[in-house]
Amino acid sequence: MTTATANTTTTLDRLHHVAISVQNIAESVEWYRATFSCEVSYQDATWALLKFDNVGIALVIPEQHPPHLGFATPKAHEFAPLKRHRDGTESVYISDPSGNAVELLSPESCQ
Repeated sequence: MTTATANTTTTLDRLHHVAISVQNIAESVEWYRATFSCEVSYQDATWALLKFDNVGIALVIPEQHPPHLGFATPKAHEFAPLKRHRDGTESVYISDPSGNAVELLSPESCQ
C-alpha cells in the first residue's frame, strides 16, 4: 500500500499481527480454527501464529510473551539488533509512550 503526498510516494508499514494472551495454546488454536477461516503459520506449546486474510493473530502464554502489536517495518533494525526467533522471523521489542509492547519485524523475515 502506498500513500502519495505532494510528489513523493511512501510505502506504509504493515501490521503483521496482534498478540493476545491465552491460557492454553492448543485449545485456543482449535477454537479459532473452528470459528474462523484461518491457517496456522506456526504453533508450539507457548505460542501460535494464525494467518487471516488481512492480519495475523498471535496467541501467547502470559508468562512467555507479552500481549503486543507486531509491525513489519524496514526500520526495525534502527532500534536495536534484531533477534532471530524459532519461526524464522527477526525482530526487536520496544514500548510505546504508554508502555504497550510493540514488536518491530524485519519485512524480509516475515514474508
